[in-house]
Amino acid sequence: MSHLSRIEQRKYLQYARDTIAWKLGLRDTKPDFETQGGPFGAFVTLKKSGELRGCIGNIVSERPLSETIRDMALSAAFRDPRFPPLKVEEFRDLSIEISVLSPLERVKDTSLIEPGRDGLLIRNGYHSGLLLPQVATEQNWDRETFIEHTFYKAGLSPDFLEDDKTEIYSFTAEVFSENDLT
Repeated sequence: MSHLSRIEQRKYLQYARDTIAWKLGLRDTKPDFETQGGPFGAFVTLKKSGELRGCIGNIVSERPLSETIRDMALSAAFRDPRFPPLKVEEFRDLSIEISVLSPLERVKDTSLIEPGRDGLLIRNGYHSGLLLPQVATEQNWDRETFIEHTFYKAGLSPDFLEDDKTEIYSFTAEVFSENDLT
């Protein structure tokens, strides 16, 4: 798991912000960032006035963290199917959060899942759903509720917990946001 310094966190957040600003035409030059960081999965979450405005990520990545963050920032701003593409007038009210993921671990005993520490990925056939660790904390969910909602996100009922084809993975995340570092 990556443990980034506050300076590194600030640089990644600024890079994500500058990349979105460039795509919106608010910057003349494409932001440059020295390729760095191991091949960690990462999610970029955008909030506008405290409300979700976009969240896209890669669970695993073969590329440097800086490239993953750049691409996920653009995807969260312009390609999250739940929202229209970000507009220039929304940029000022945007806050950015980055989650750098640990490798996935197969869950054999769901009683060991700790909401707020663990994120979950559930797969069954063509169905899959992922919730980041902070979702359980933000929603004040207990373990059972968190697991249920991850099944719902996968388009499955919680009854699929008993299905032999269901795979459950947990991960942790190093989460940092502009709001934390101001």
